[in-house]
Amino acid sequence: MVIYWQLFLSVLKIGIFGYGGGPSMIPLLEKEVVDVHRWLSQAEFVDALAMGNSLPGPIIVKMCGYIGLKVAGWPGAAIGAIGVFLPSMIAMMILAKLFFAYKDLPQVQATFKAVRPAIVALVFIVVVDIFPSSVKNWHTGLIVVVTFIVIYFLNLHPALAILGAAIFGILVY
Repeated sequence: MVIYWQLFLSVLKIGIFGYGGGPSMIPLLEKEVVDVHRWLSQAEFVDALAMGNSLPGPIIVKMCGYIGLKVAGWPGAAIGAIGVFLPSMIAMMILAKLFFAYKDLPQVQATFKAVRPAIVALVFIVVVDIFPSSVKNWHTGLIVVVTFIVIYFLNLHPALAILGAAIFGILVY
């Protein structure tokens, strides 16, 4: 029973403080599950991140479900997904009501203007953290470059780029 509460409180904390959505929550999740509780190794976390990115839906919910499954089985998967989703669902209902009422106030506009760069920094931290364990040689570096080019410049859907990388992995590795 203790593991269920630890898991729930850990992902609930991420759900409460992970302003900006999935990508900005990833460093918080990494700290909690790799450093604090040691439920996953860094390599396992990168695998969870890759799996979460390759499936449809909110990445953080999938990652917390994956981690919950590893830590506490199927009940843990449910606890992980619900725990991380619950704060945002409740907050969204409350904040949507308030936002529609006060969205034009300068203080509200200033808050959003200041938070956006912080979210960019959090996403950048994730890239810096996972780069060494994901890009280990020239061909994995080539996958990064090709994926960036086809998504950013050629406007290919990210799911197709992920599928292409998966096929490349099957053929080459």
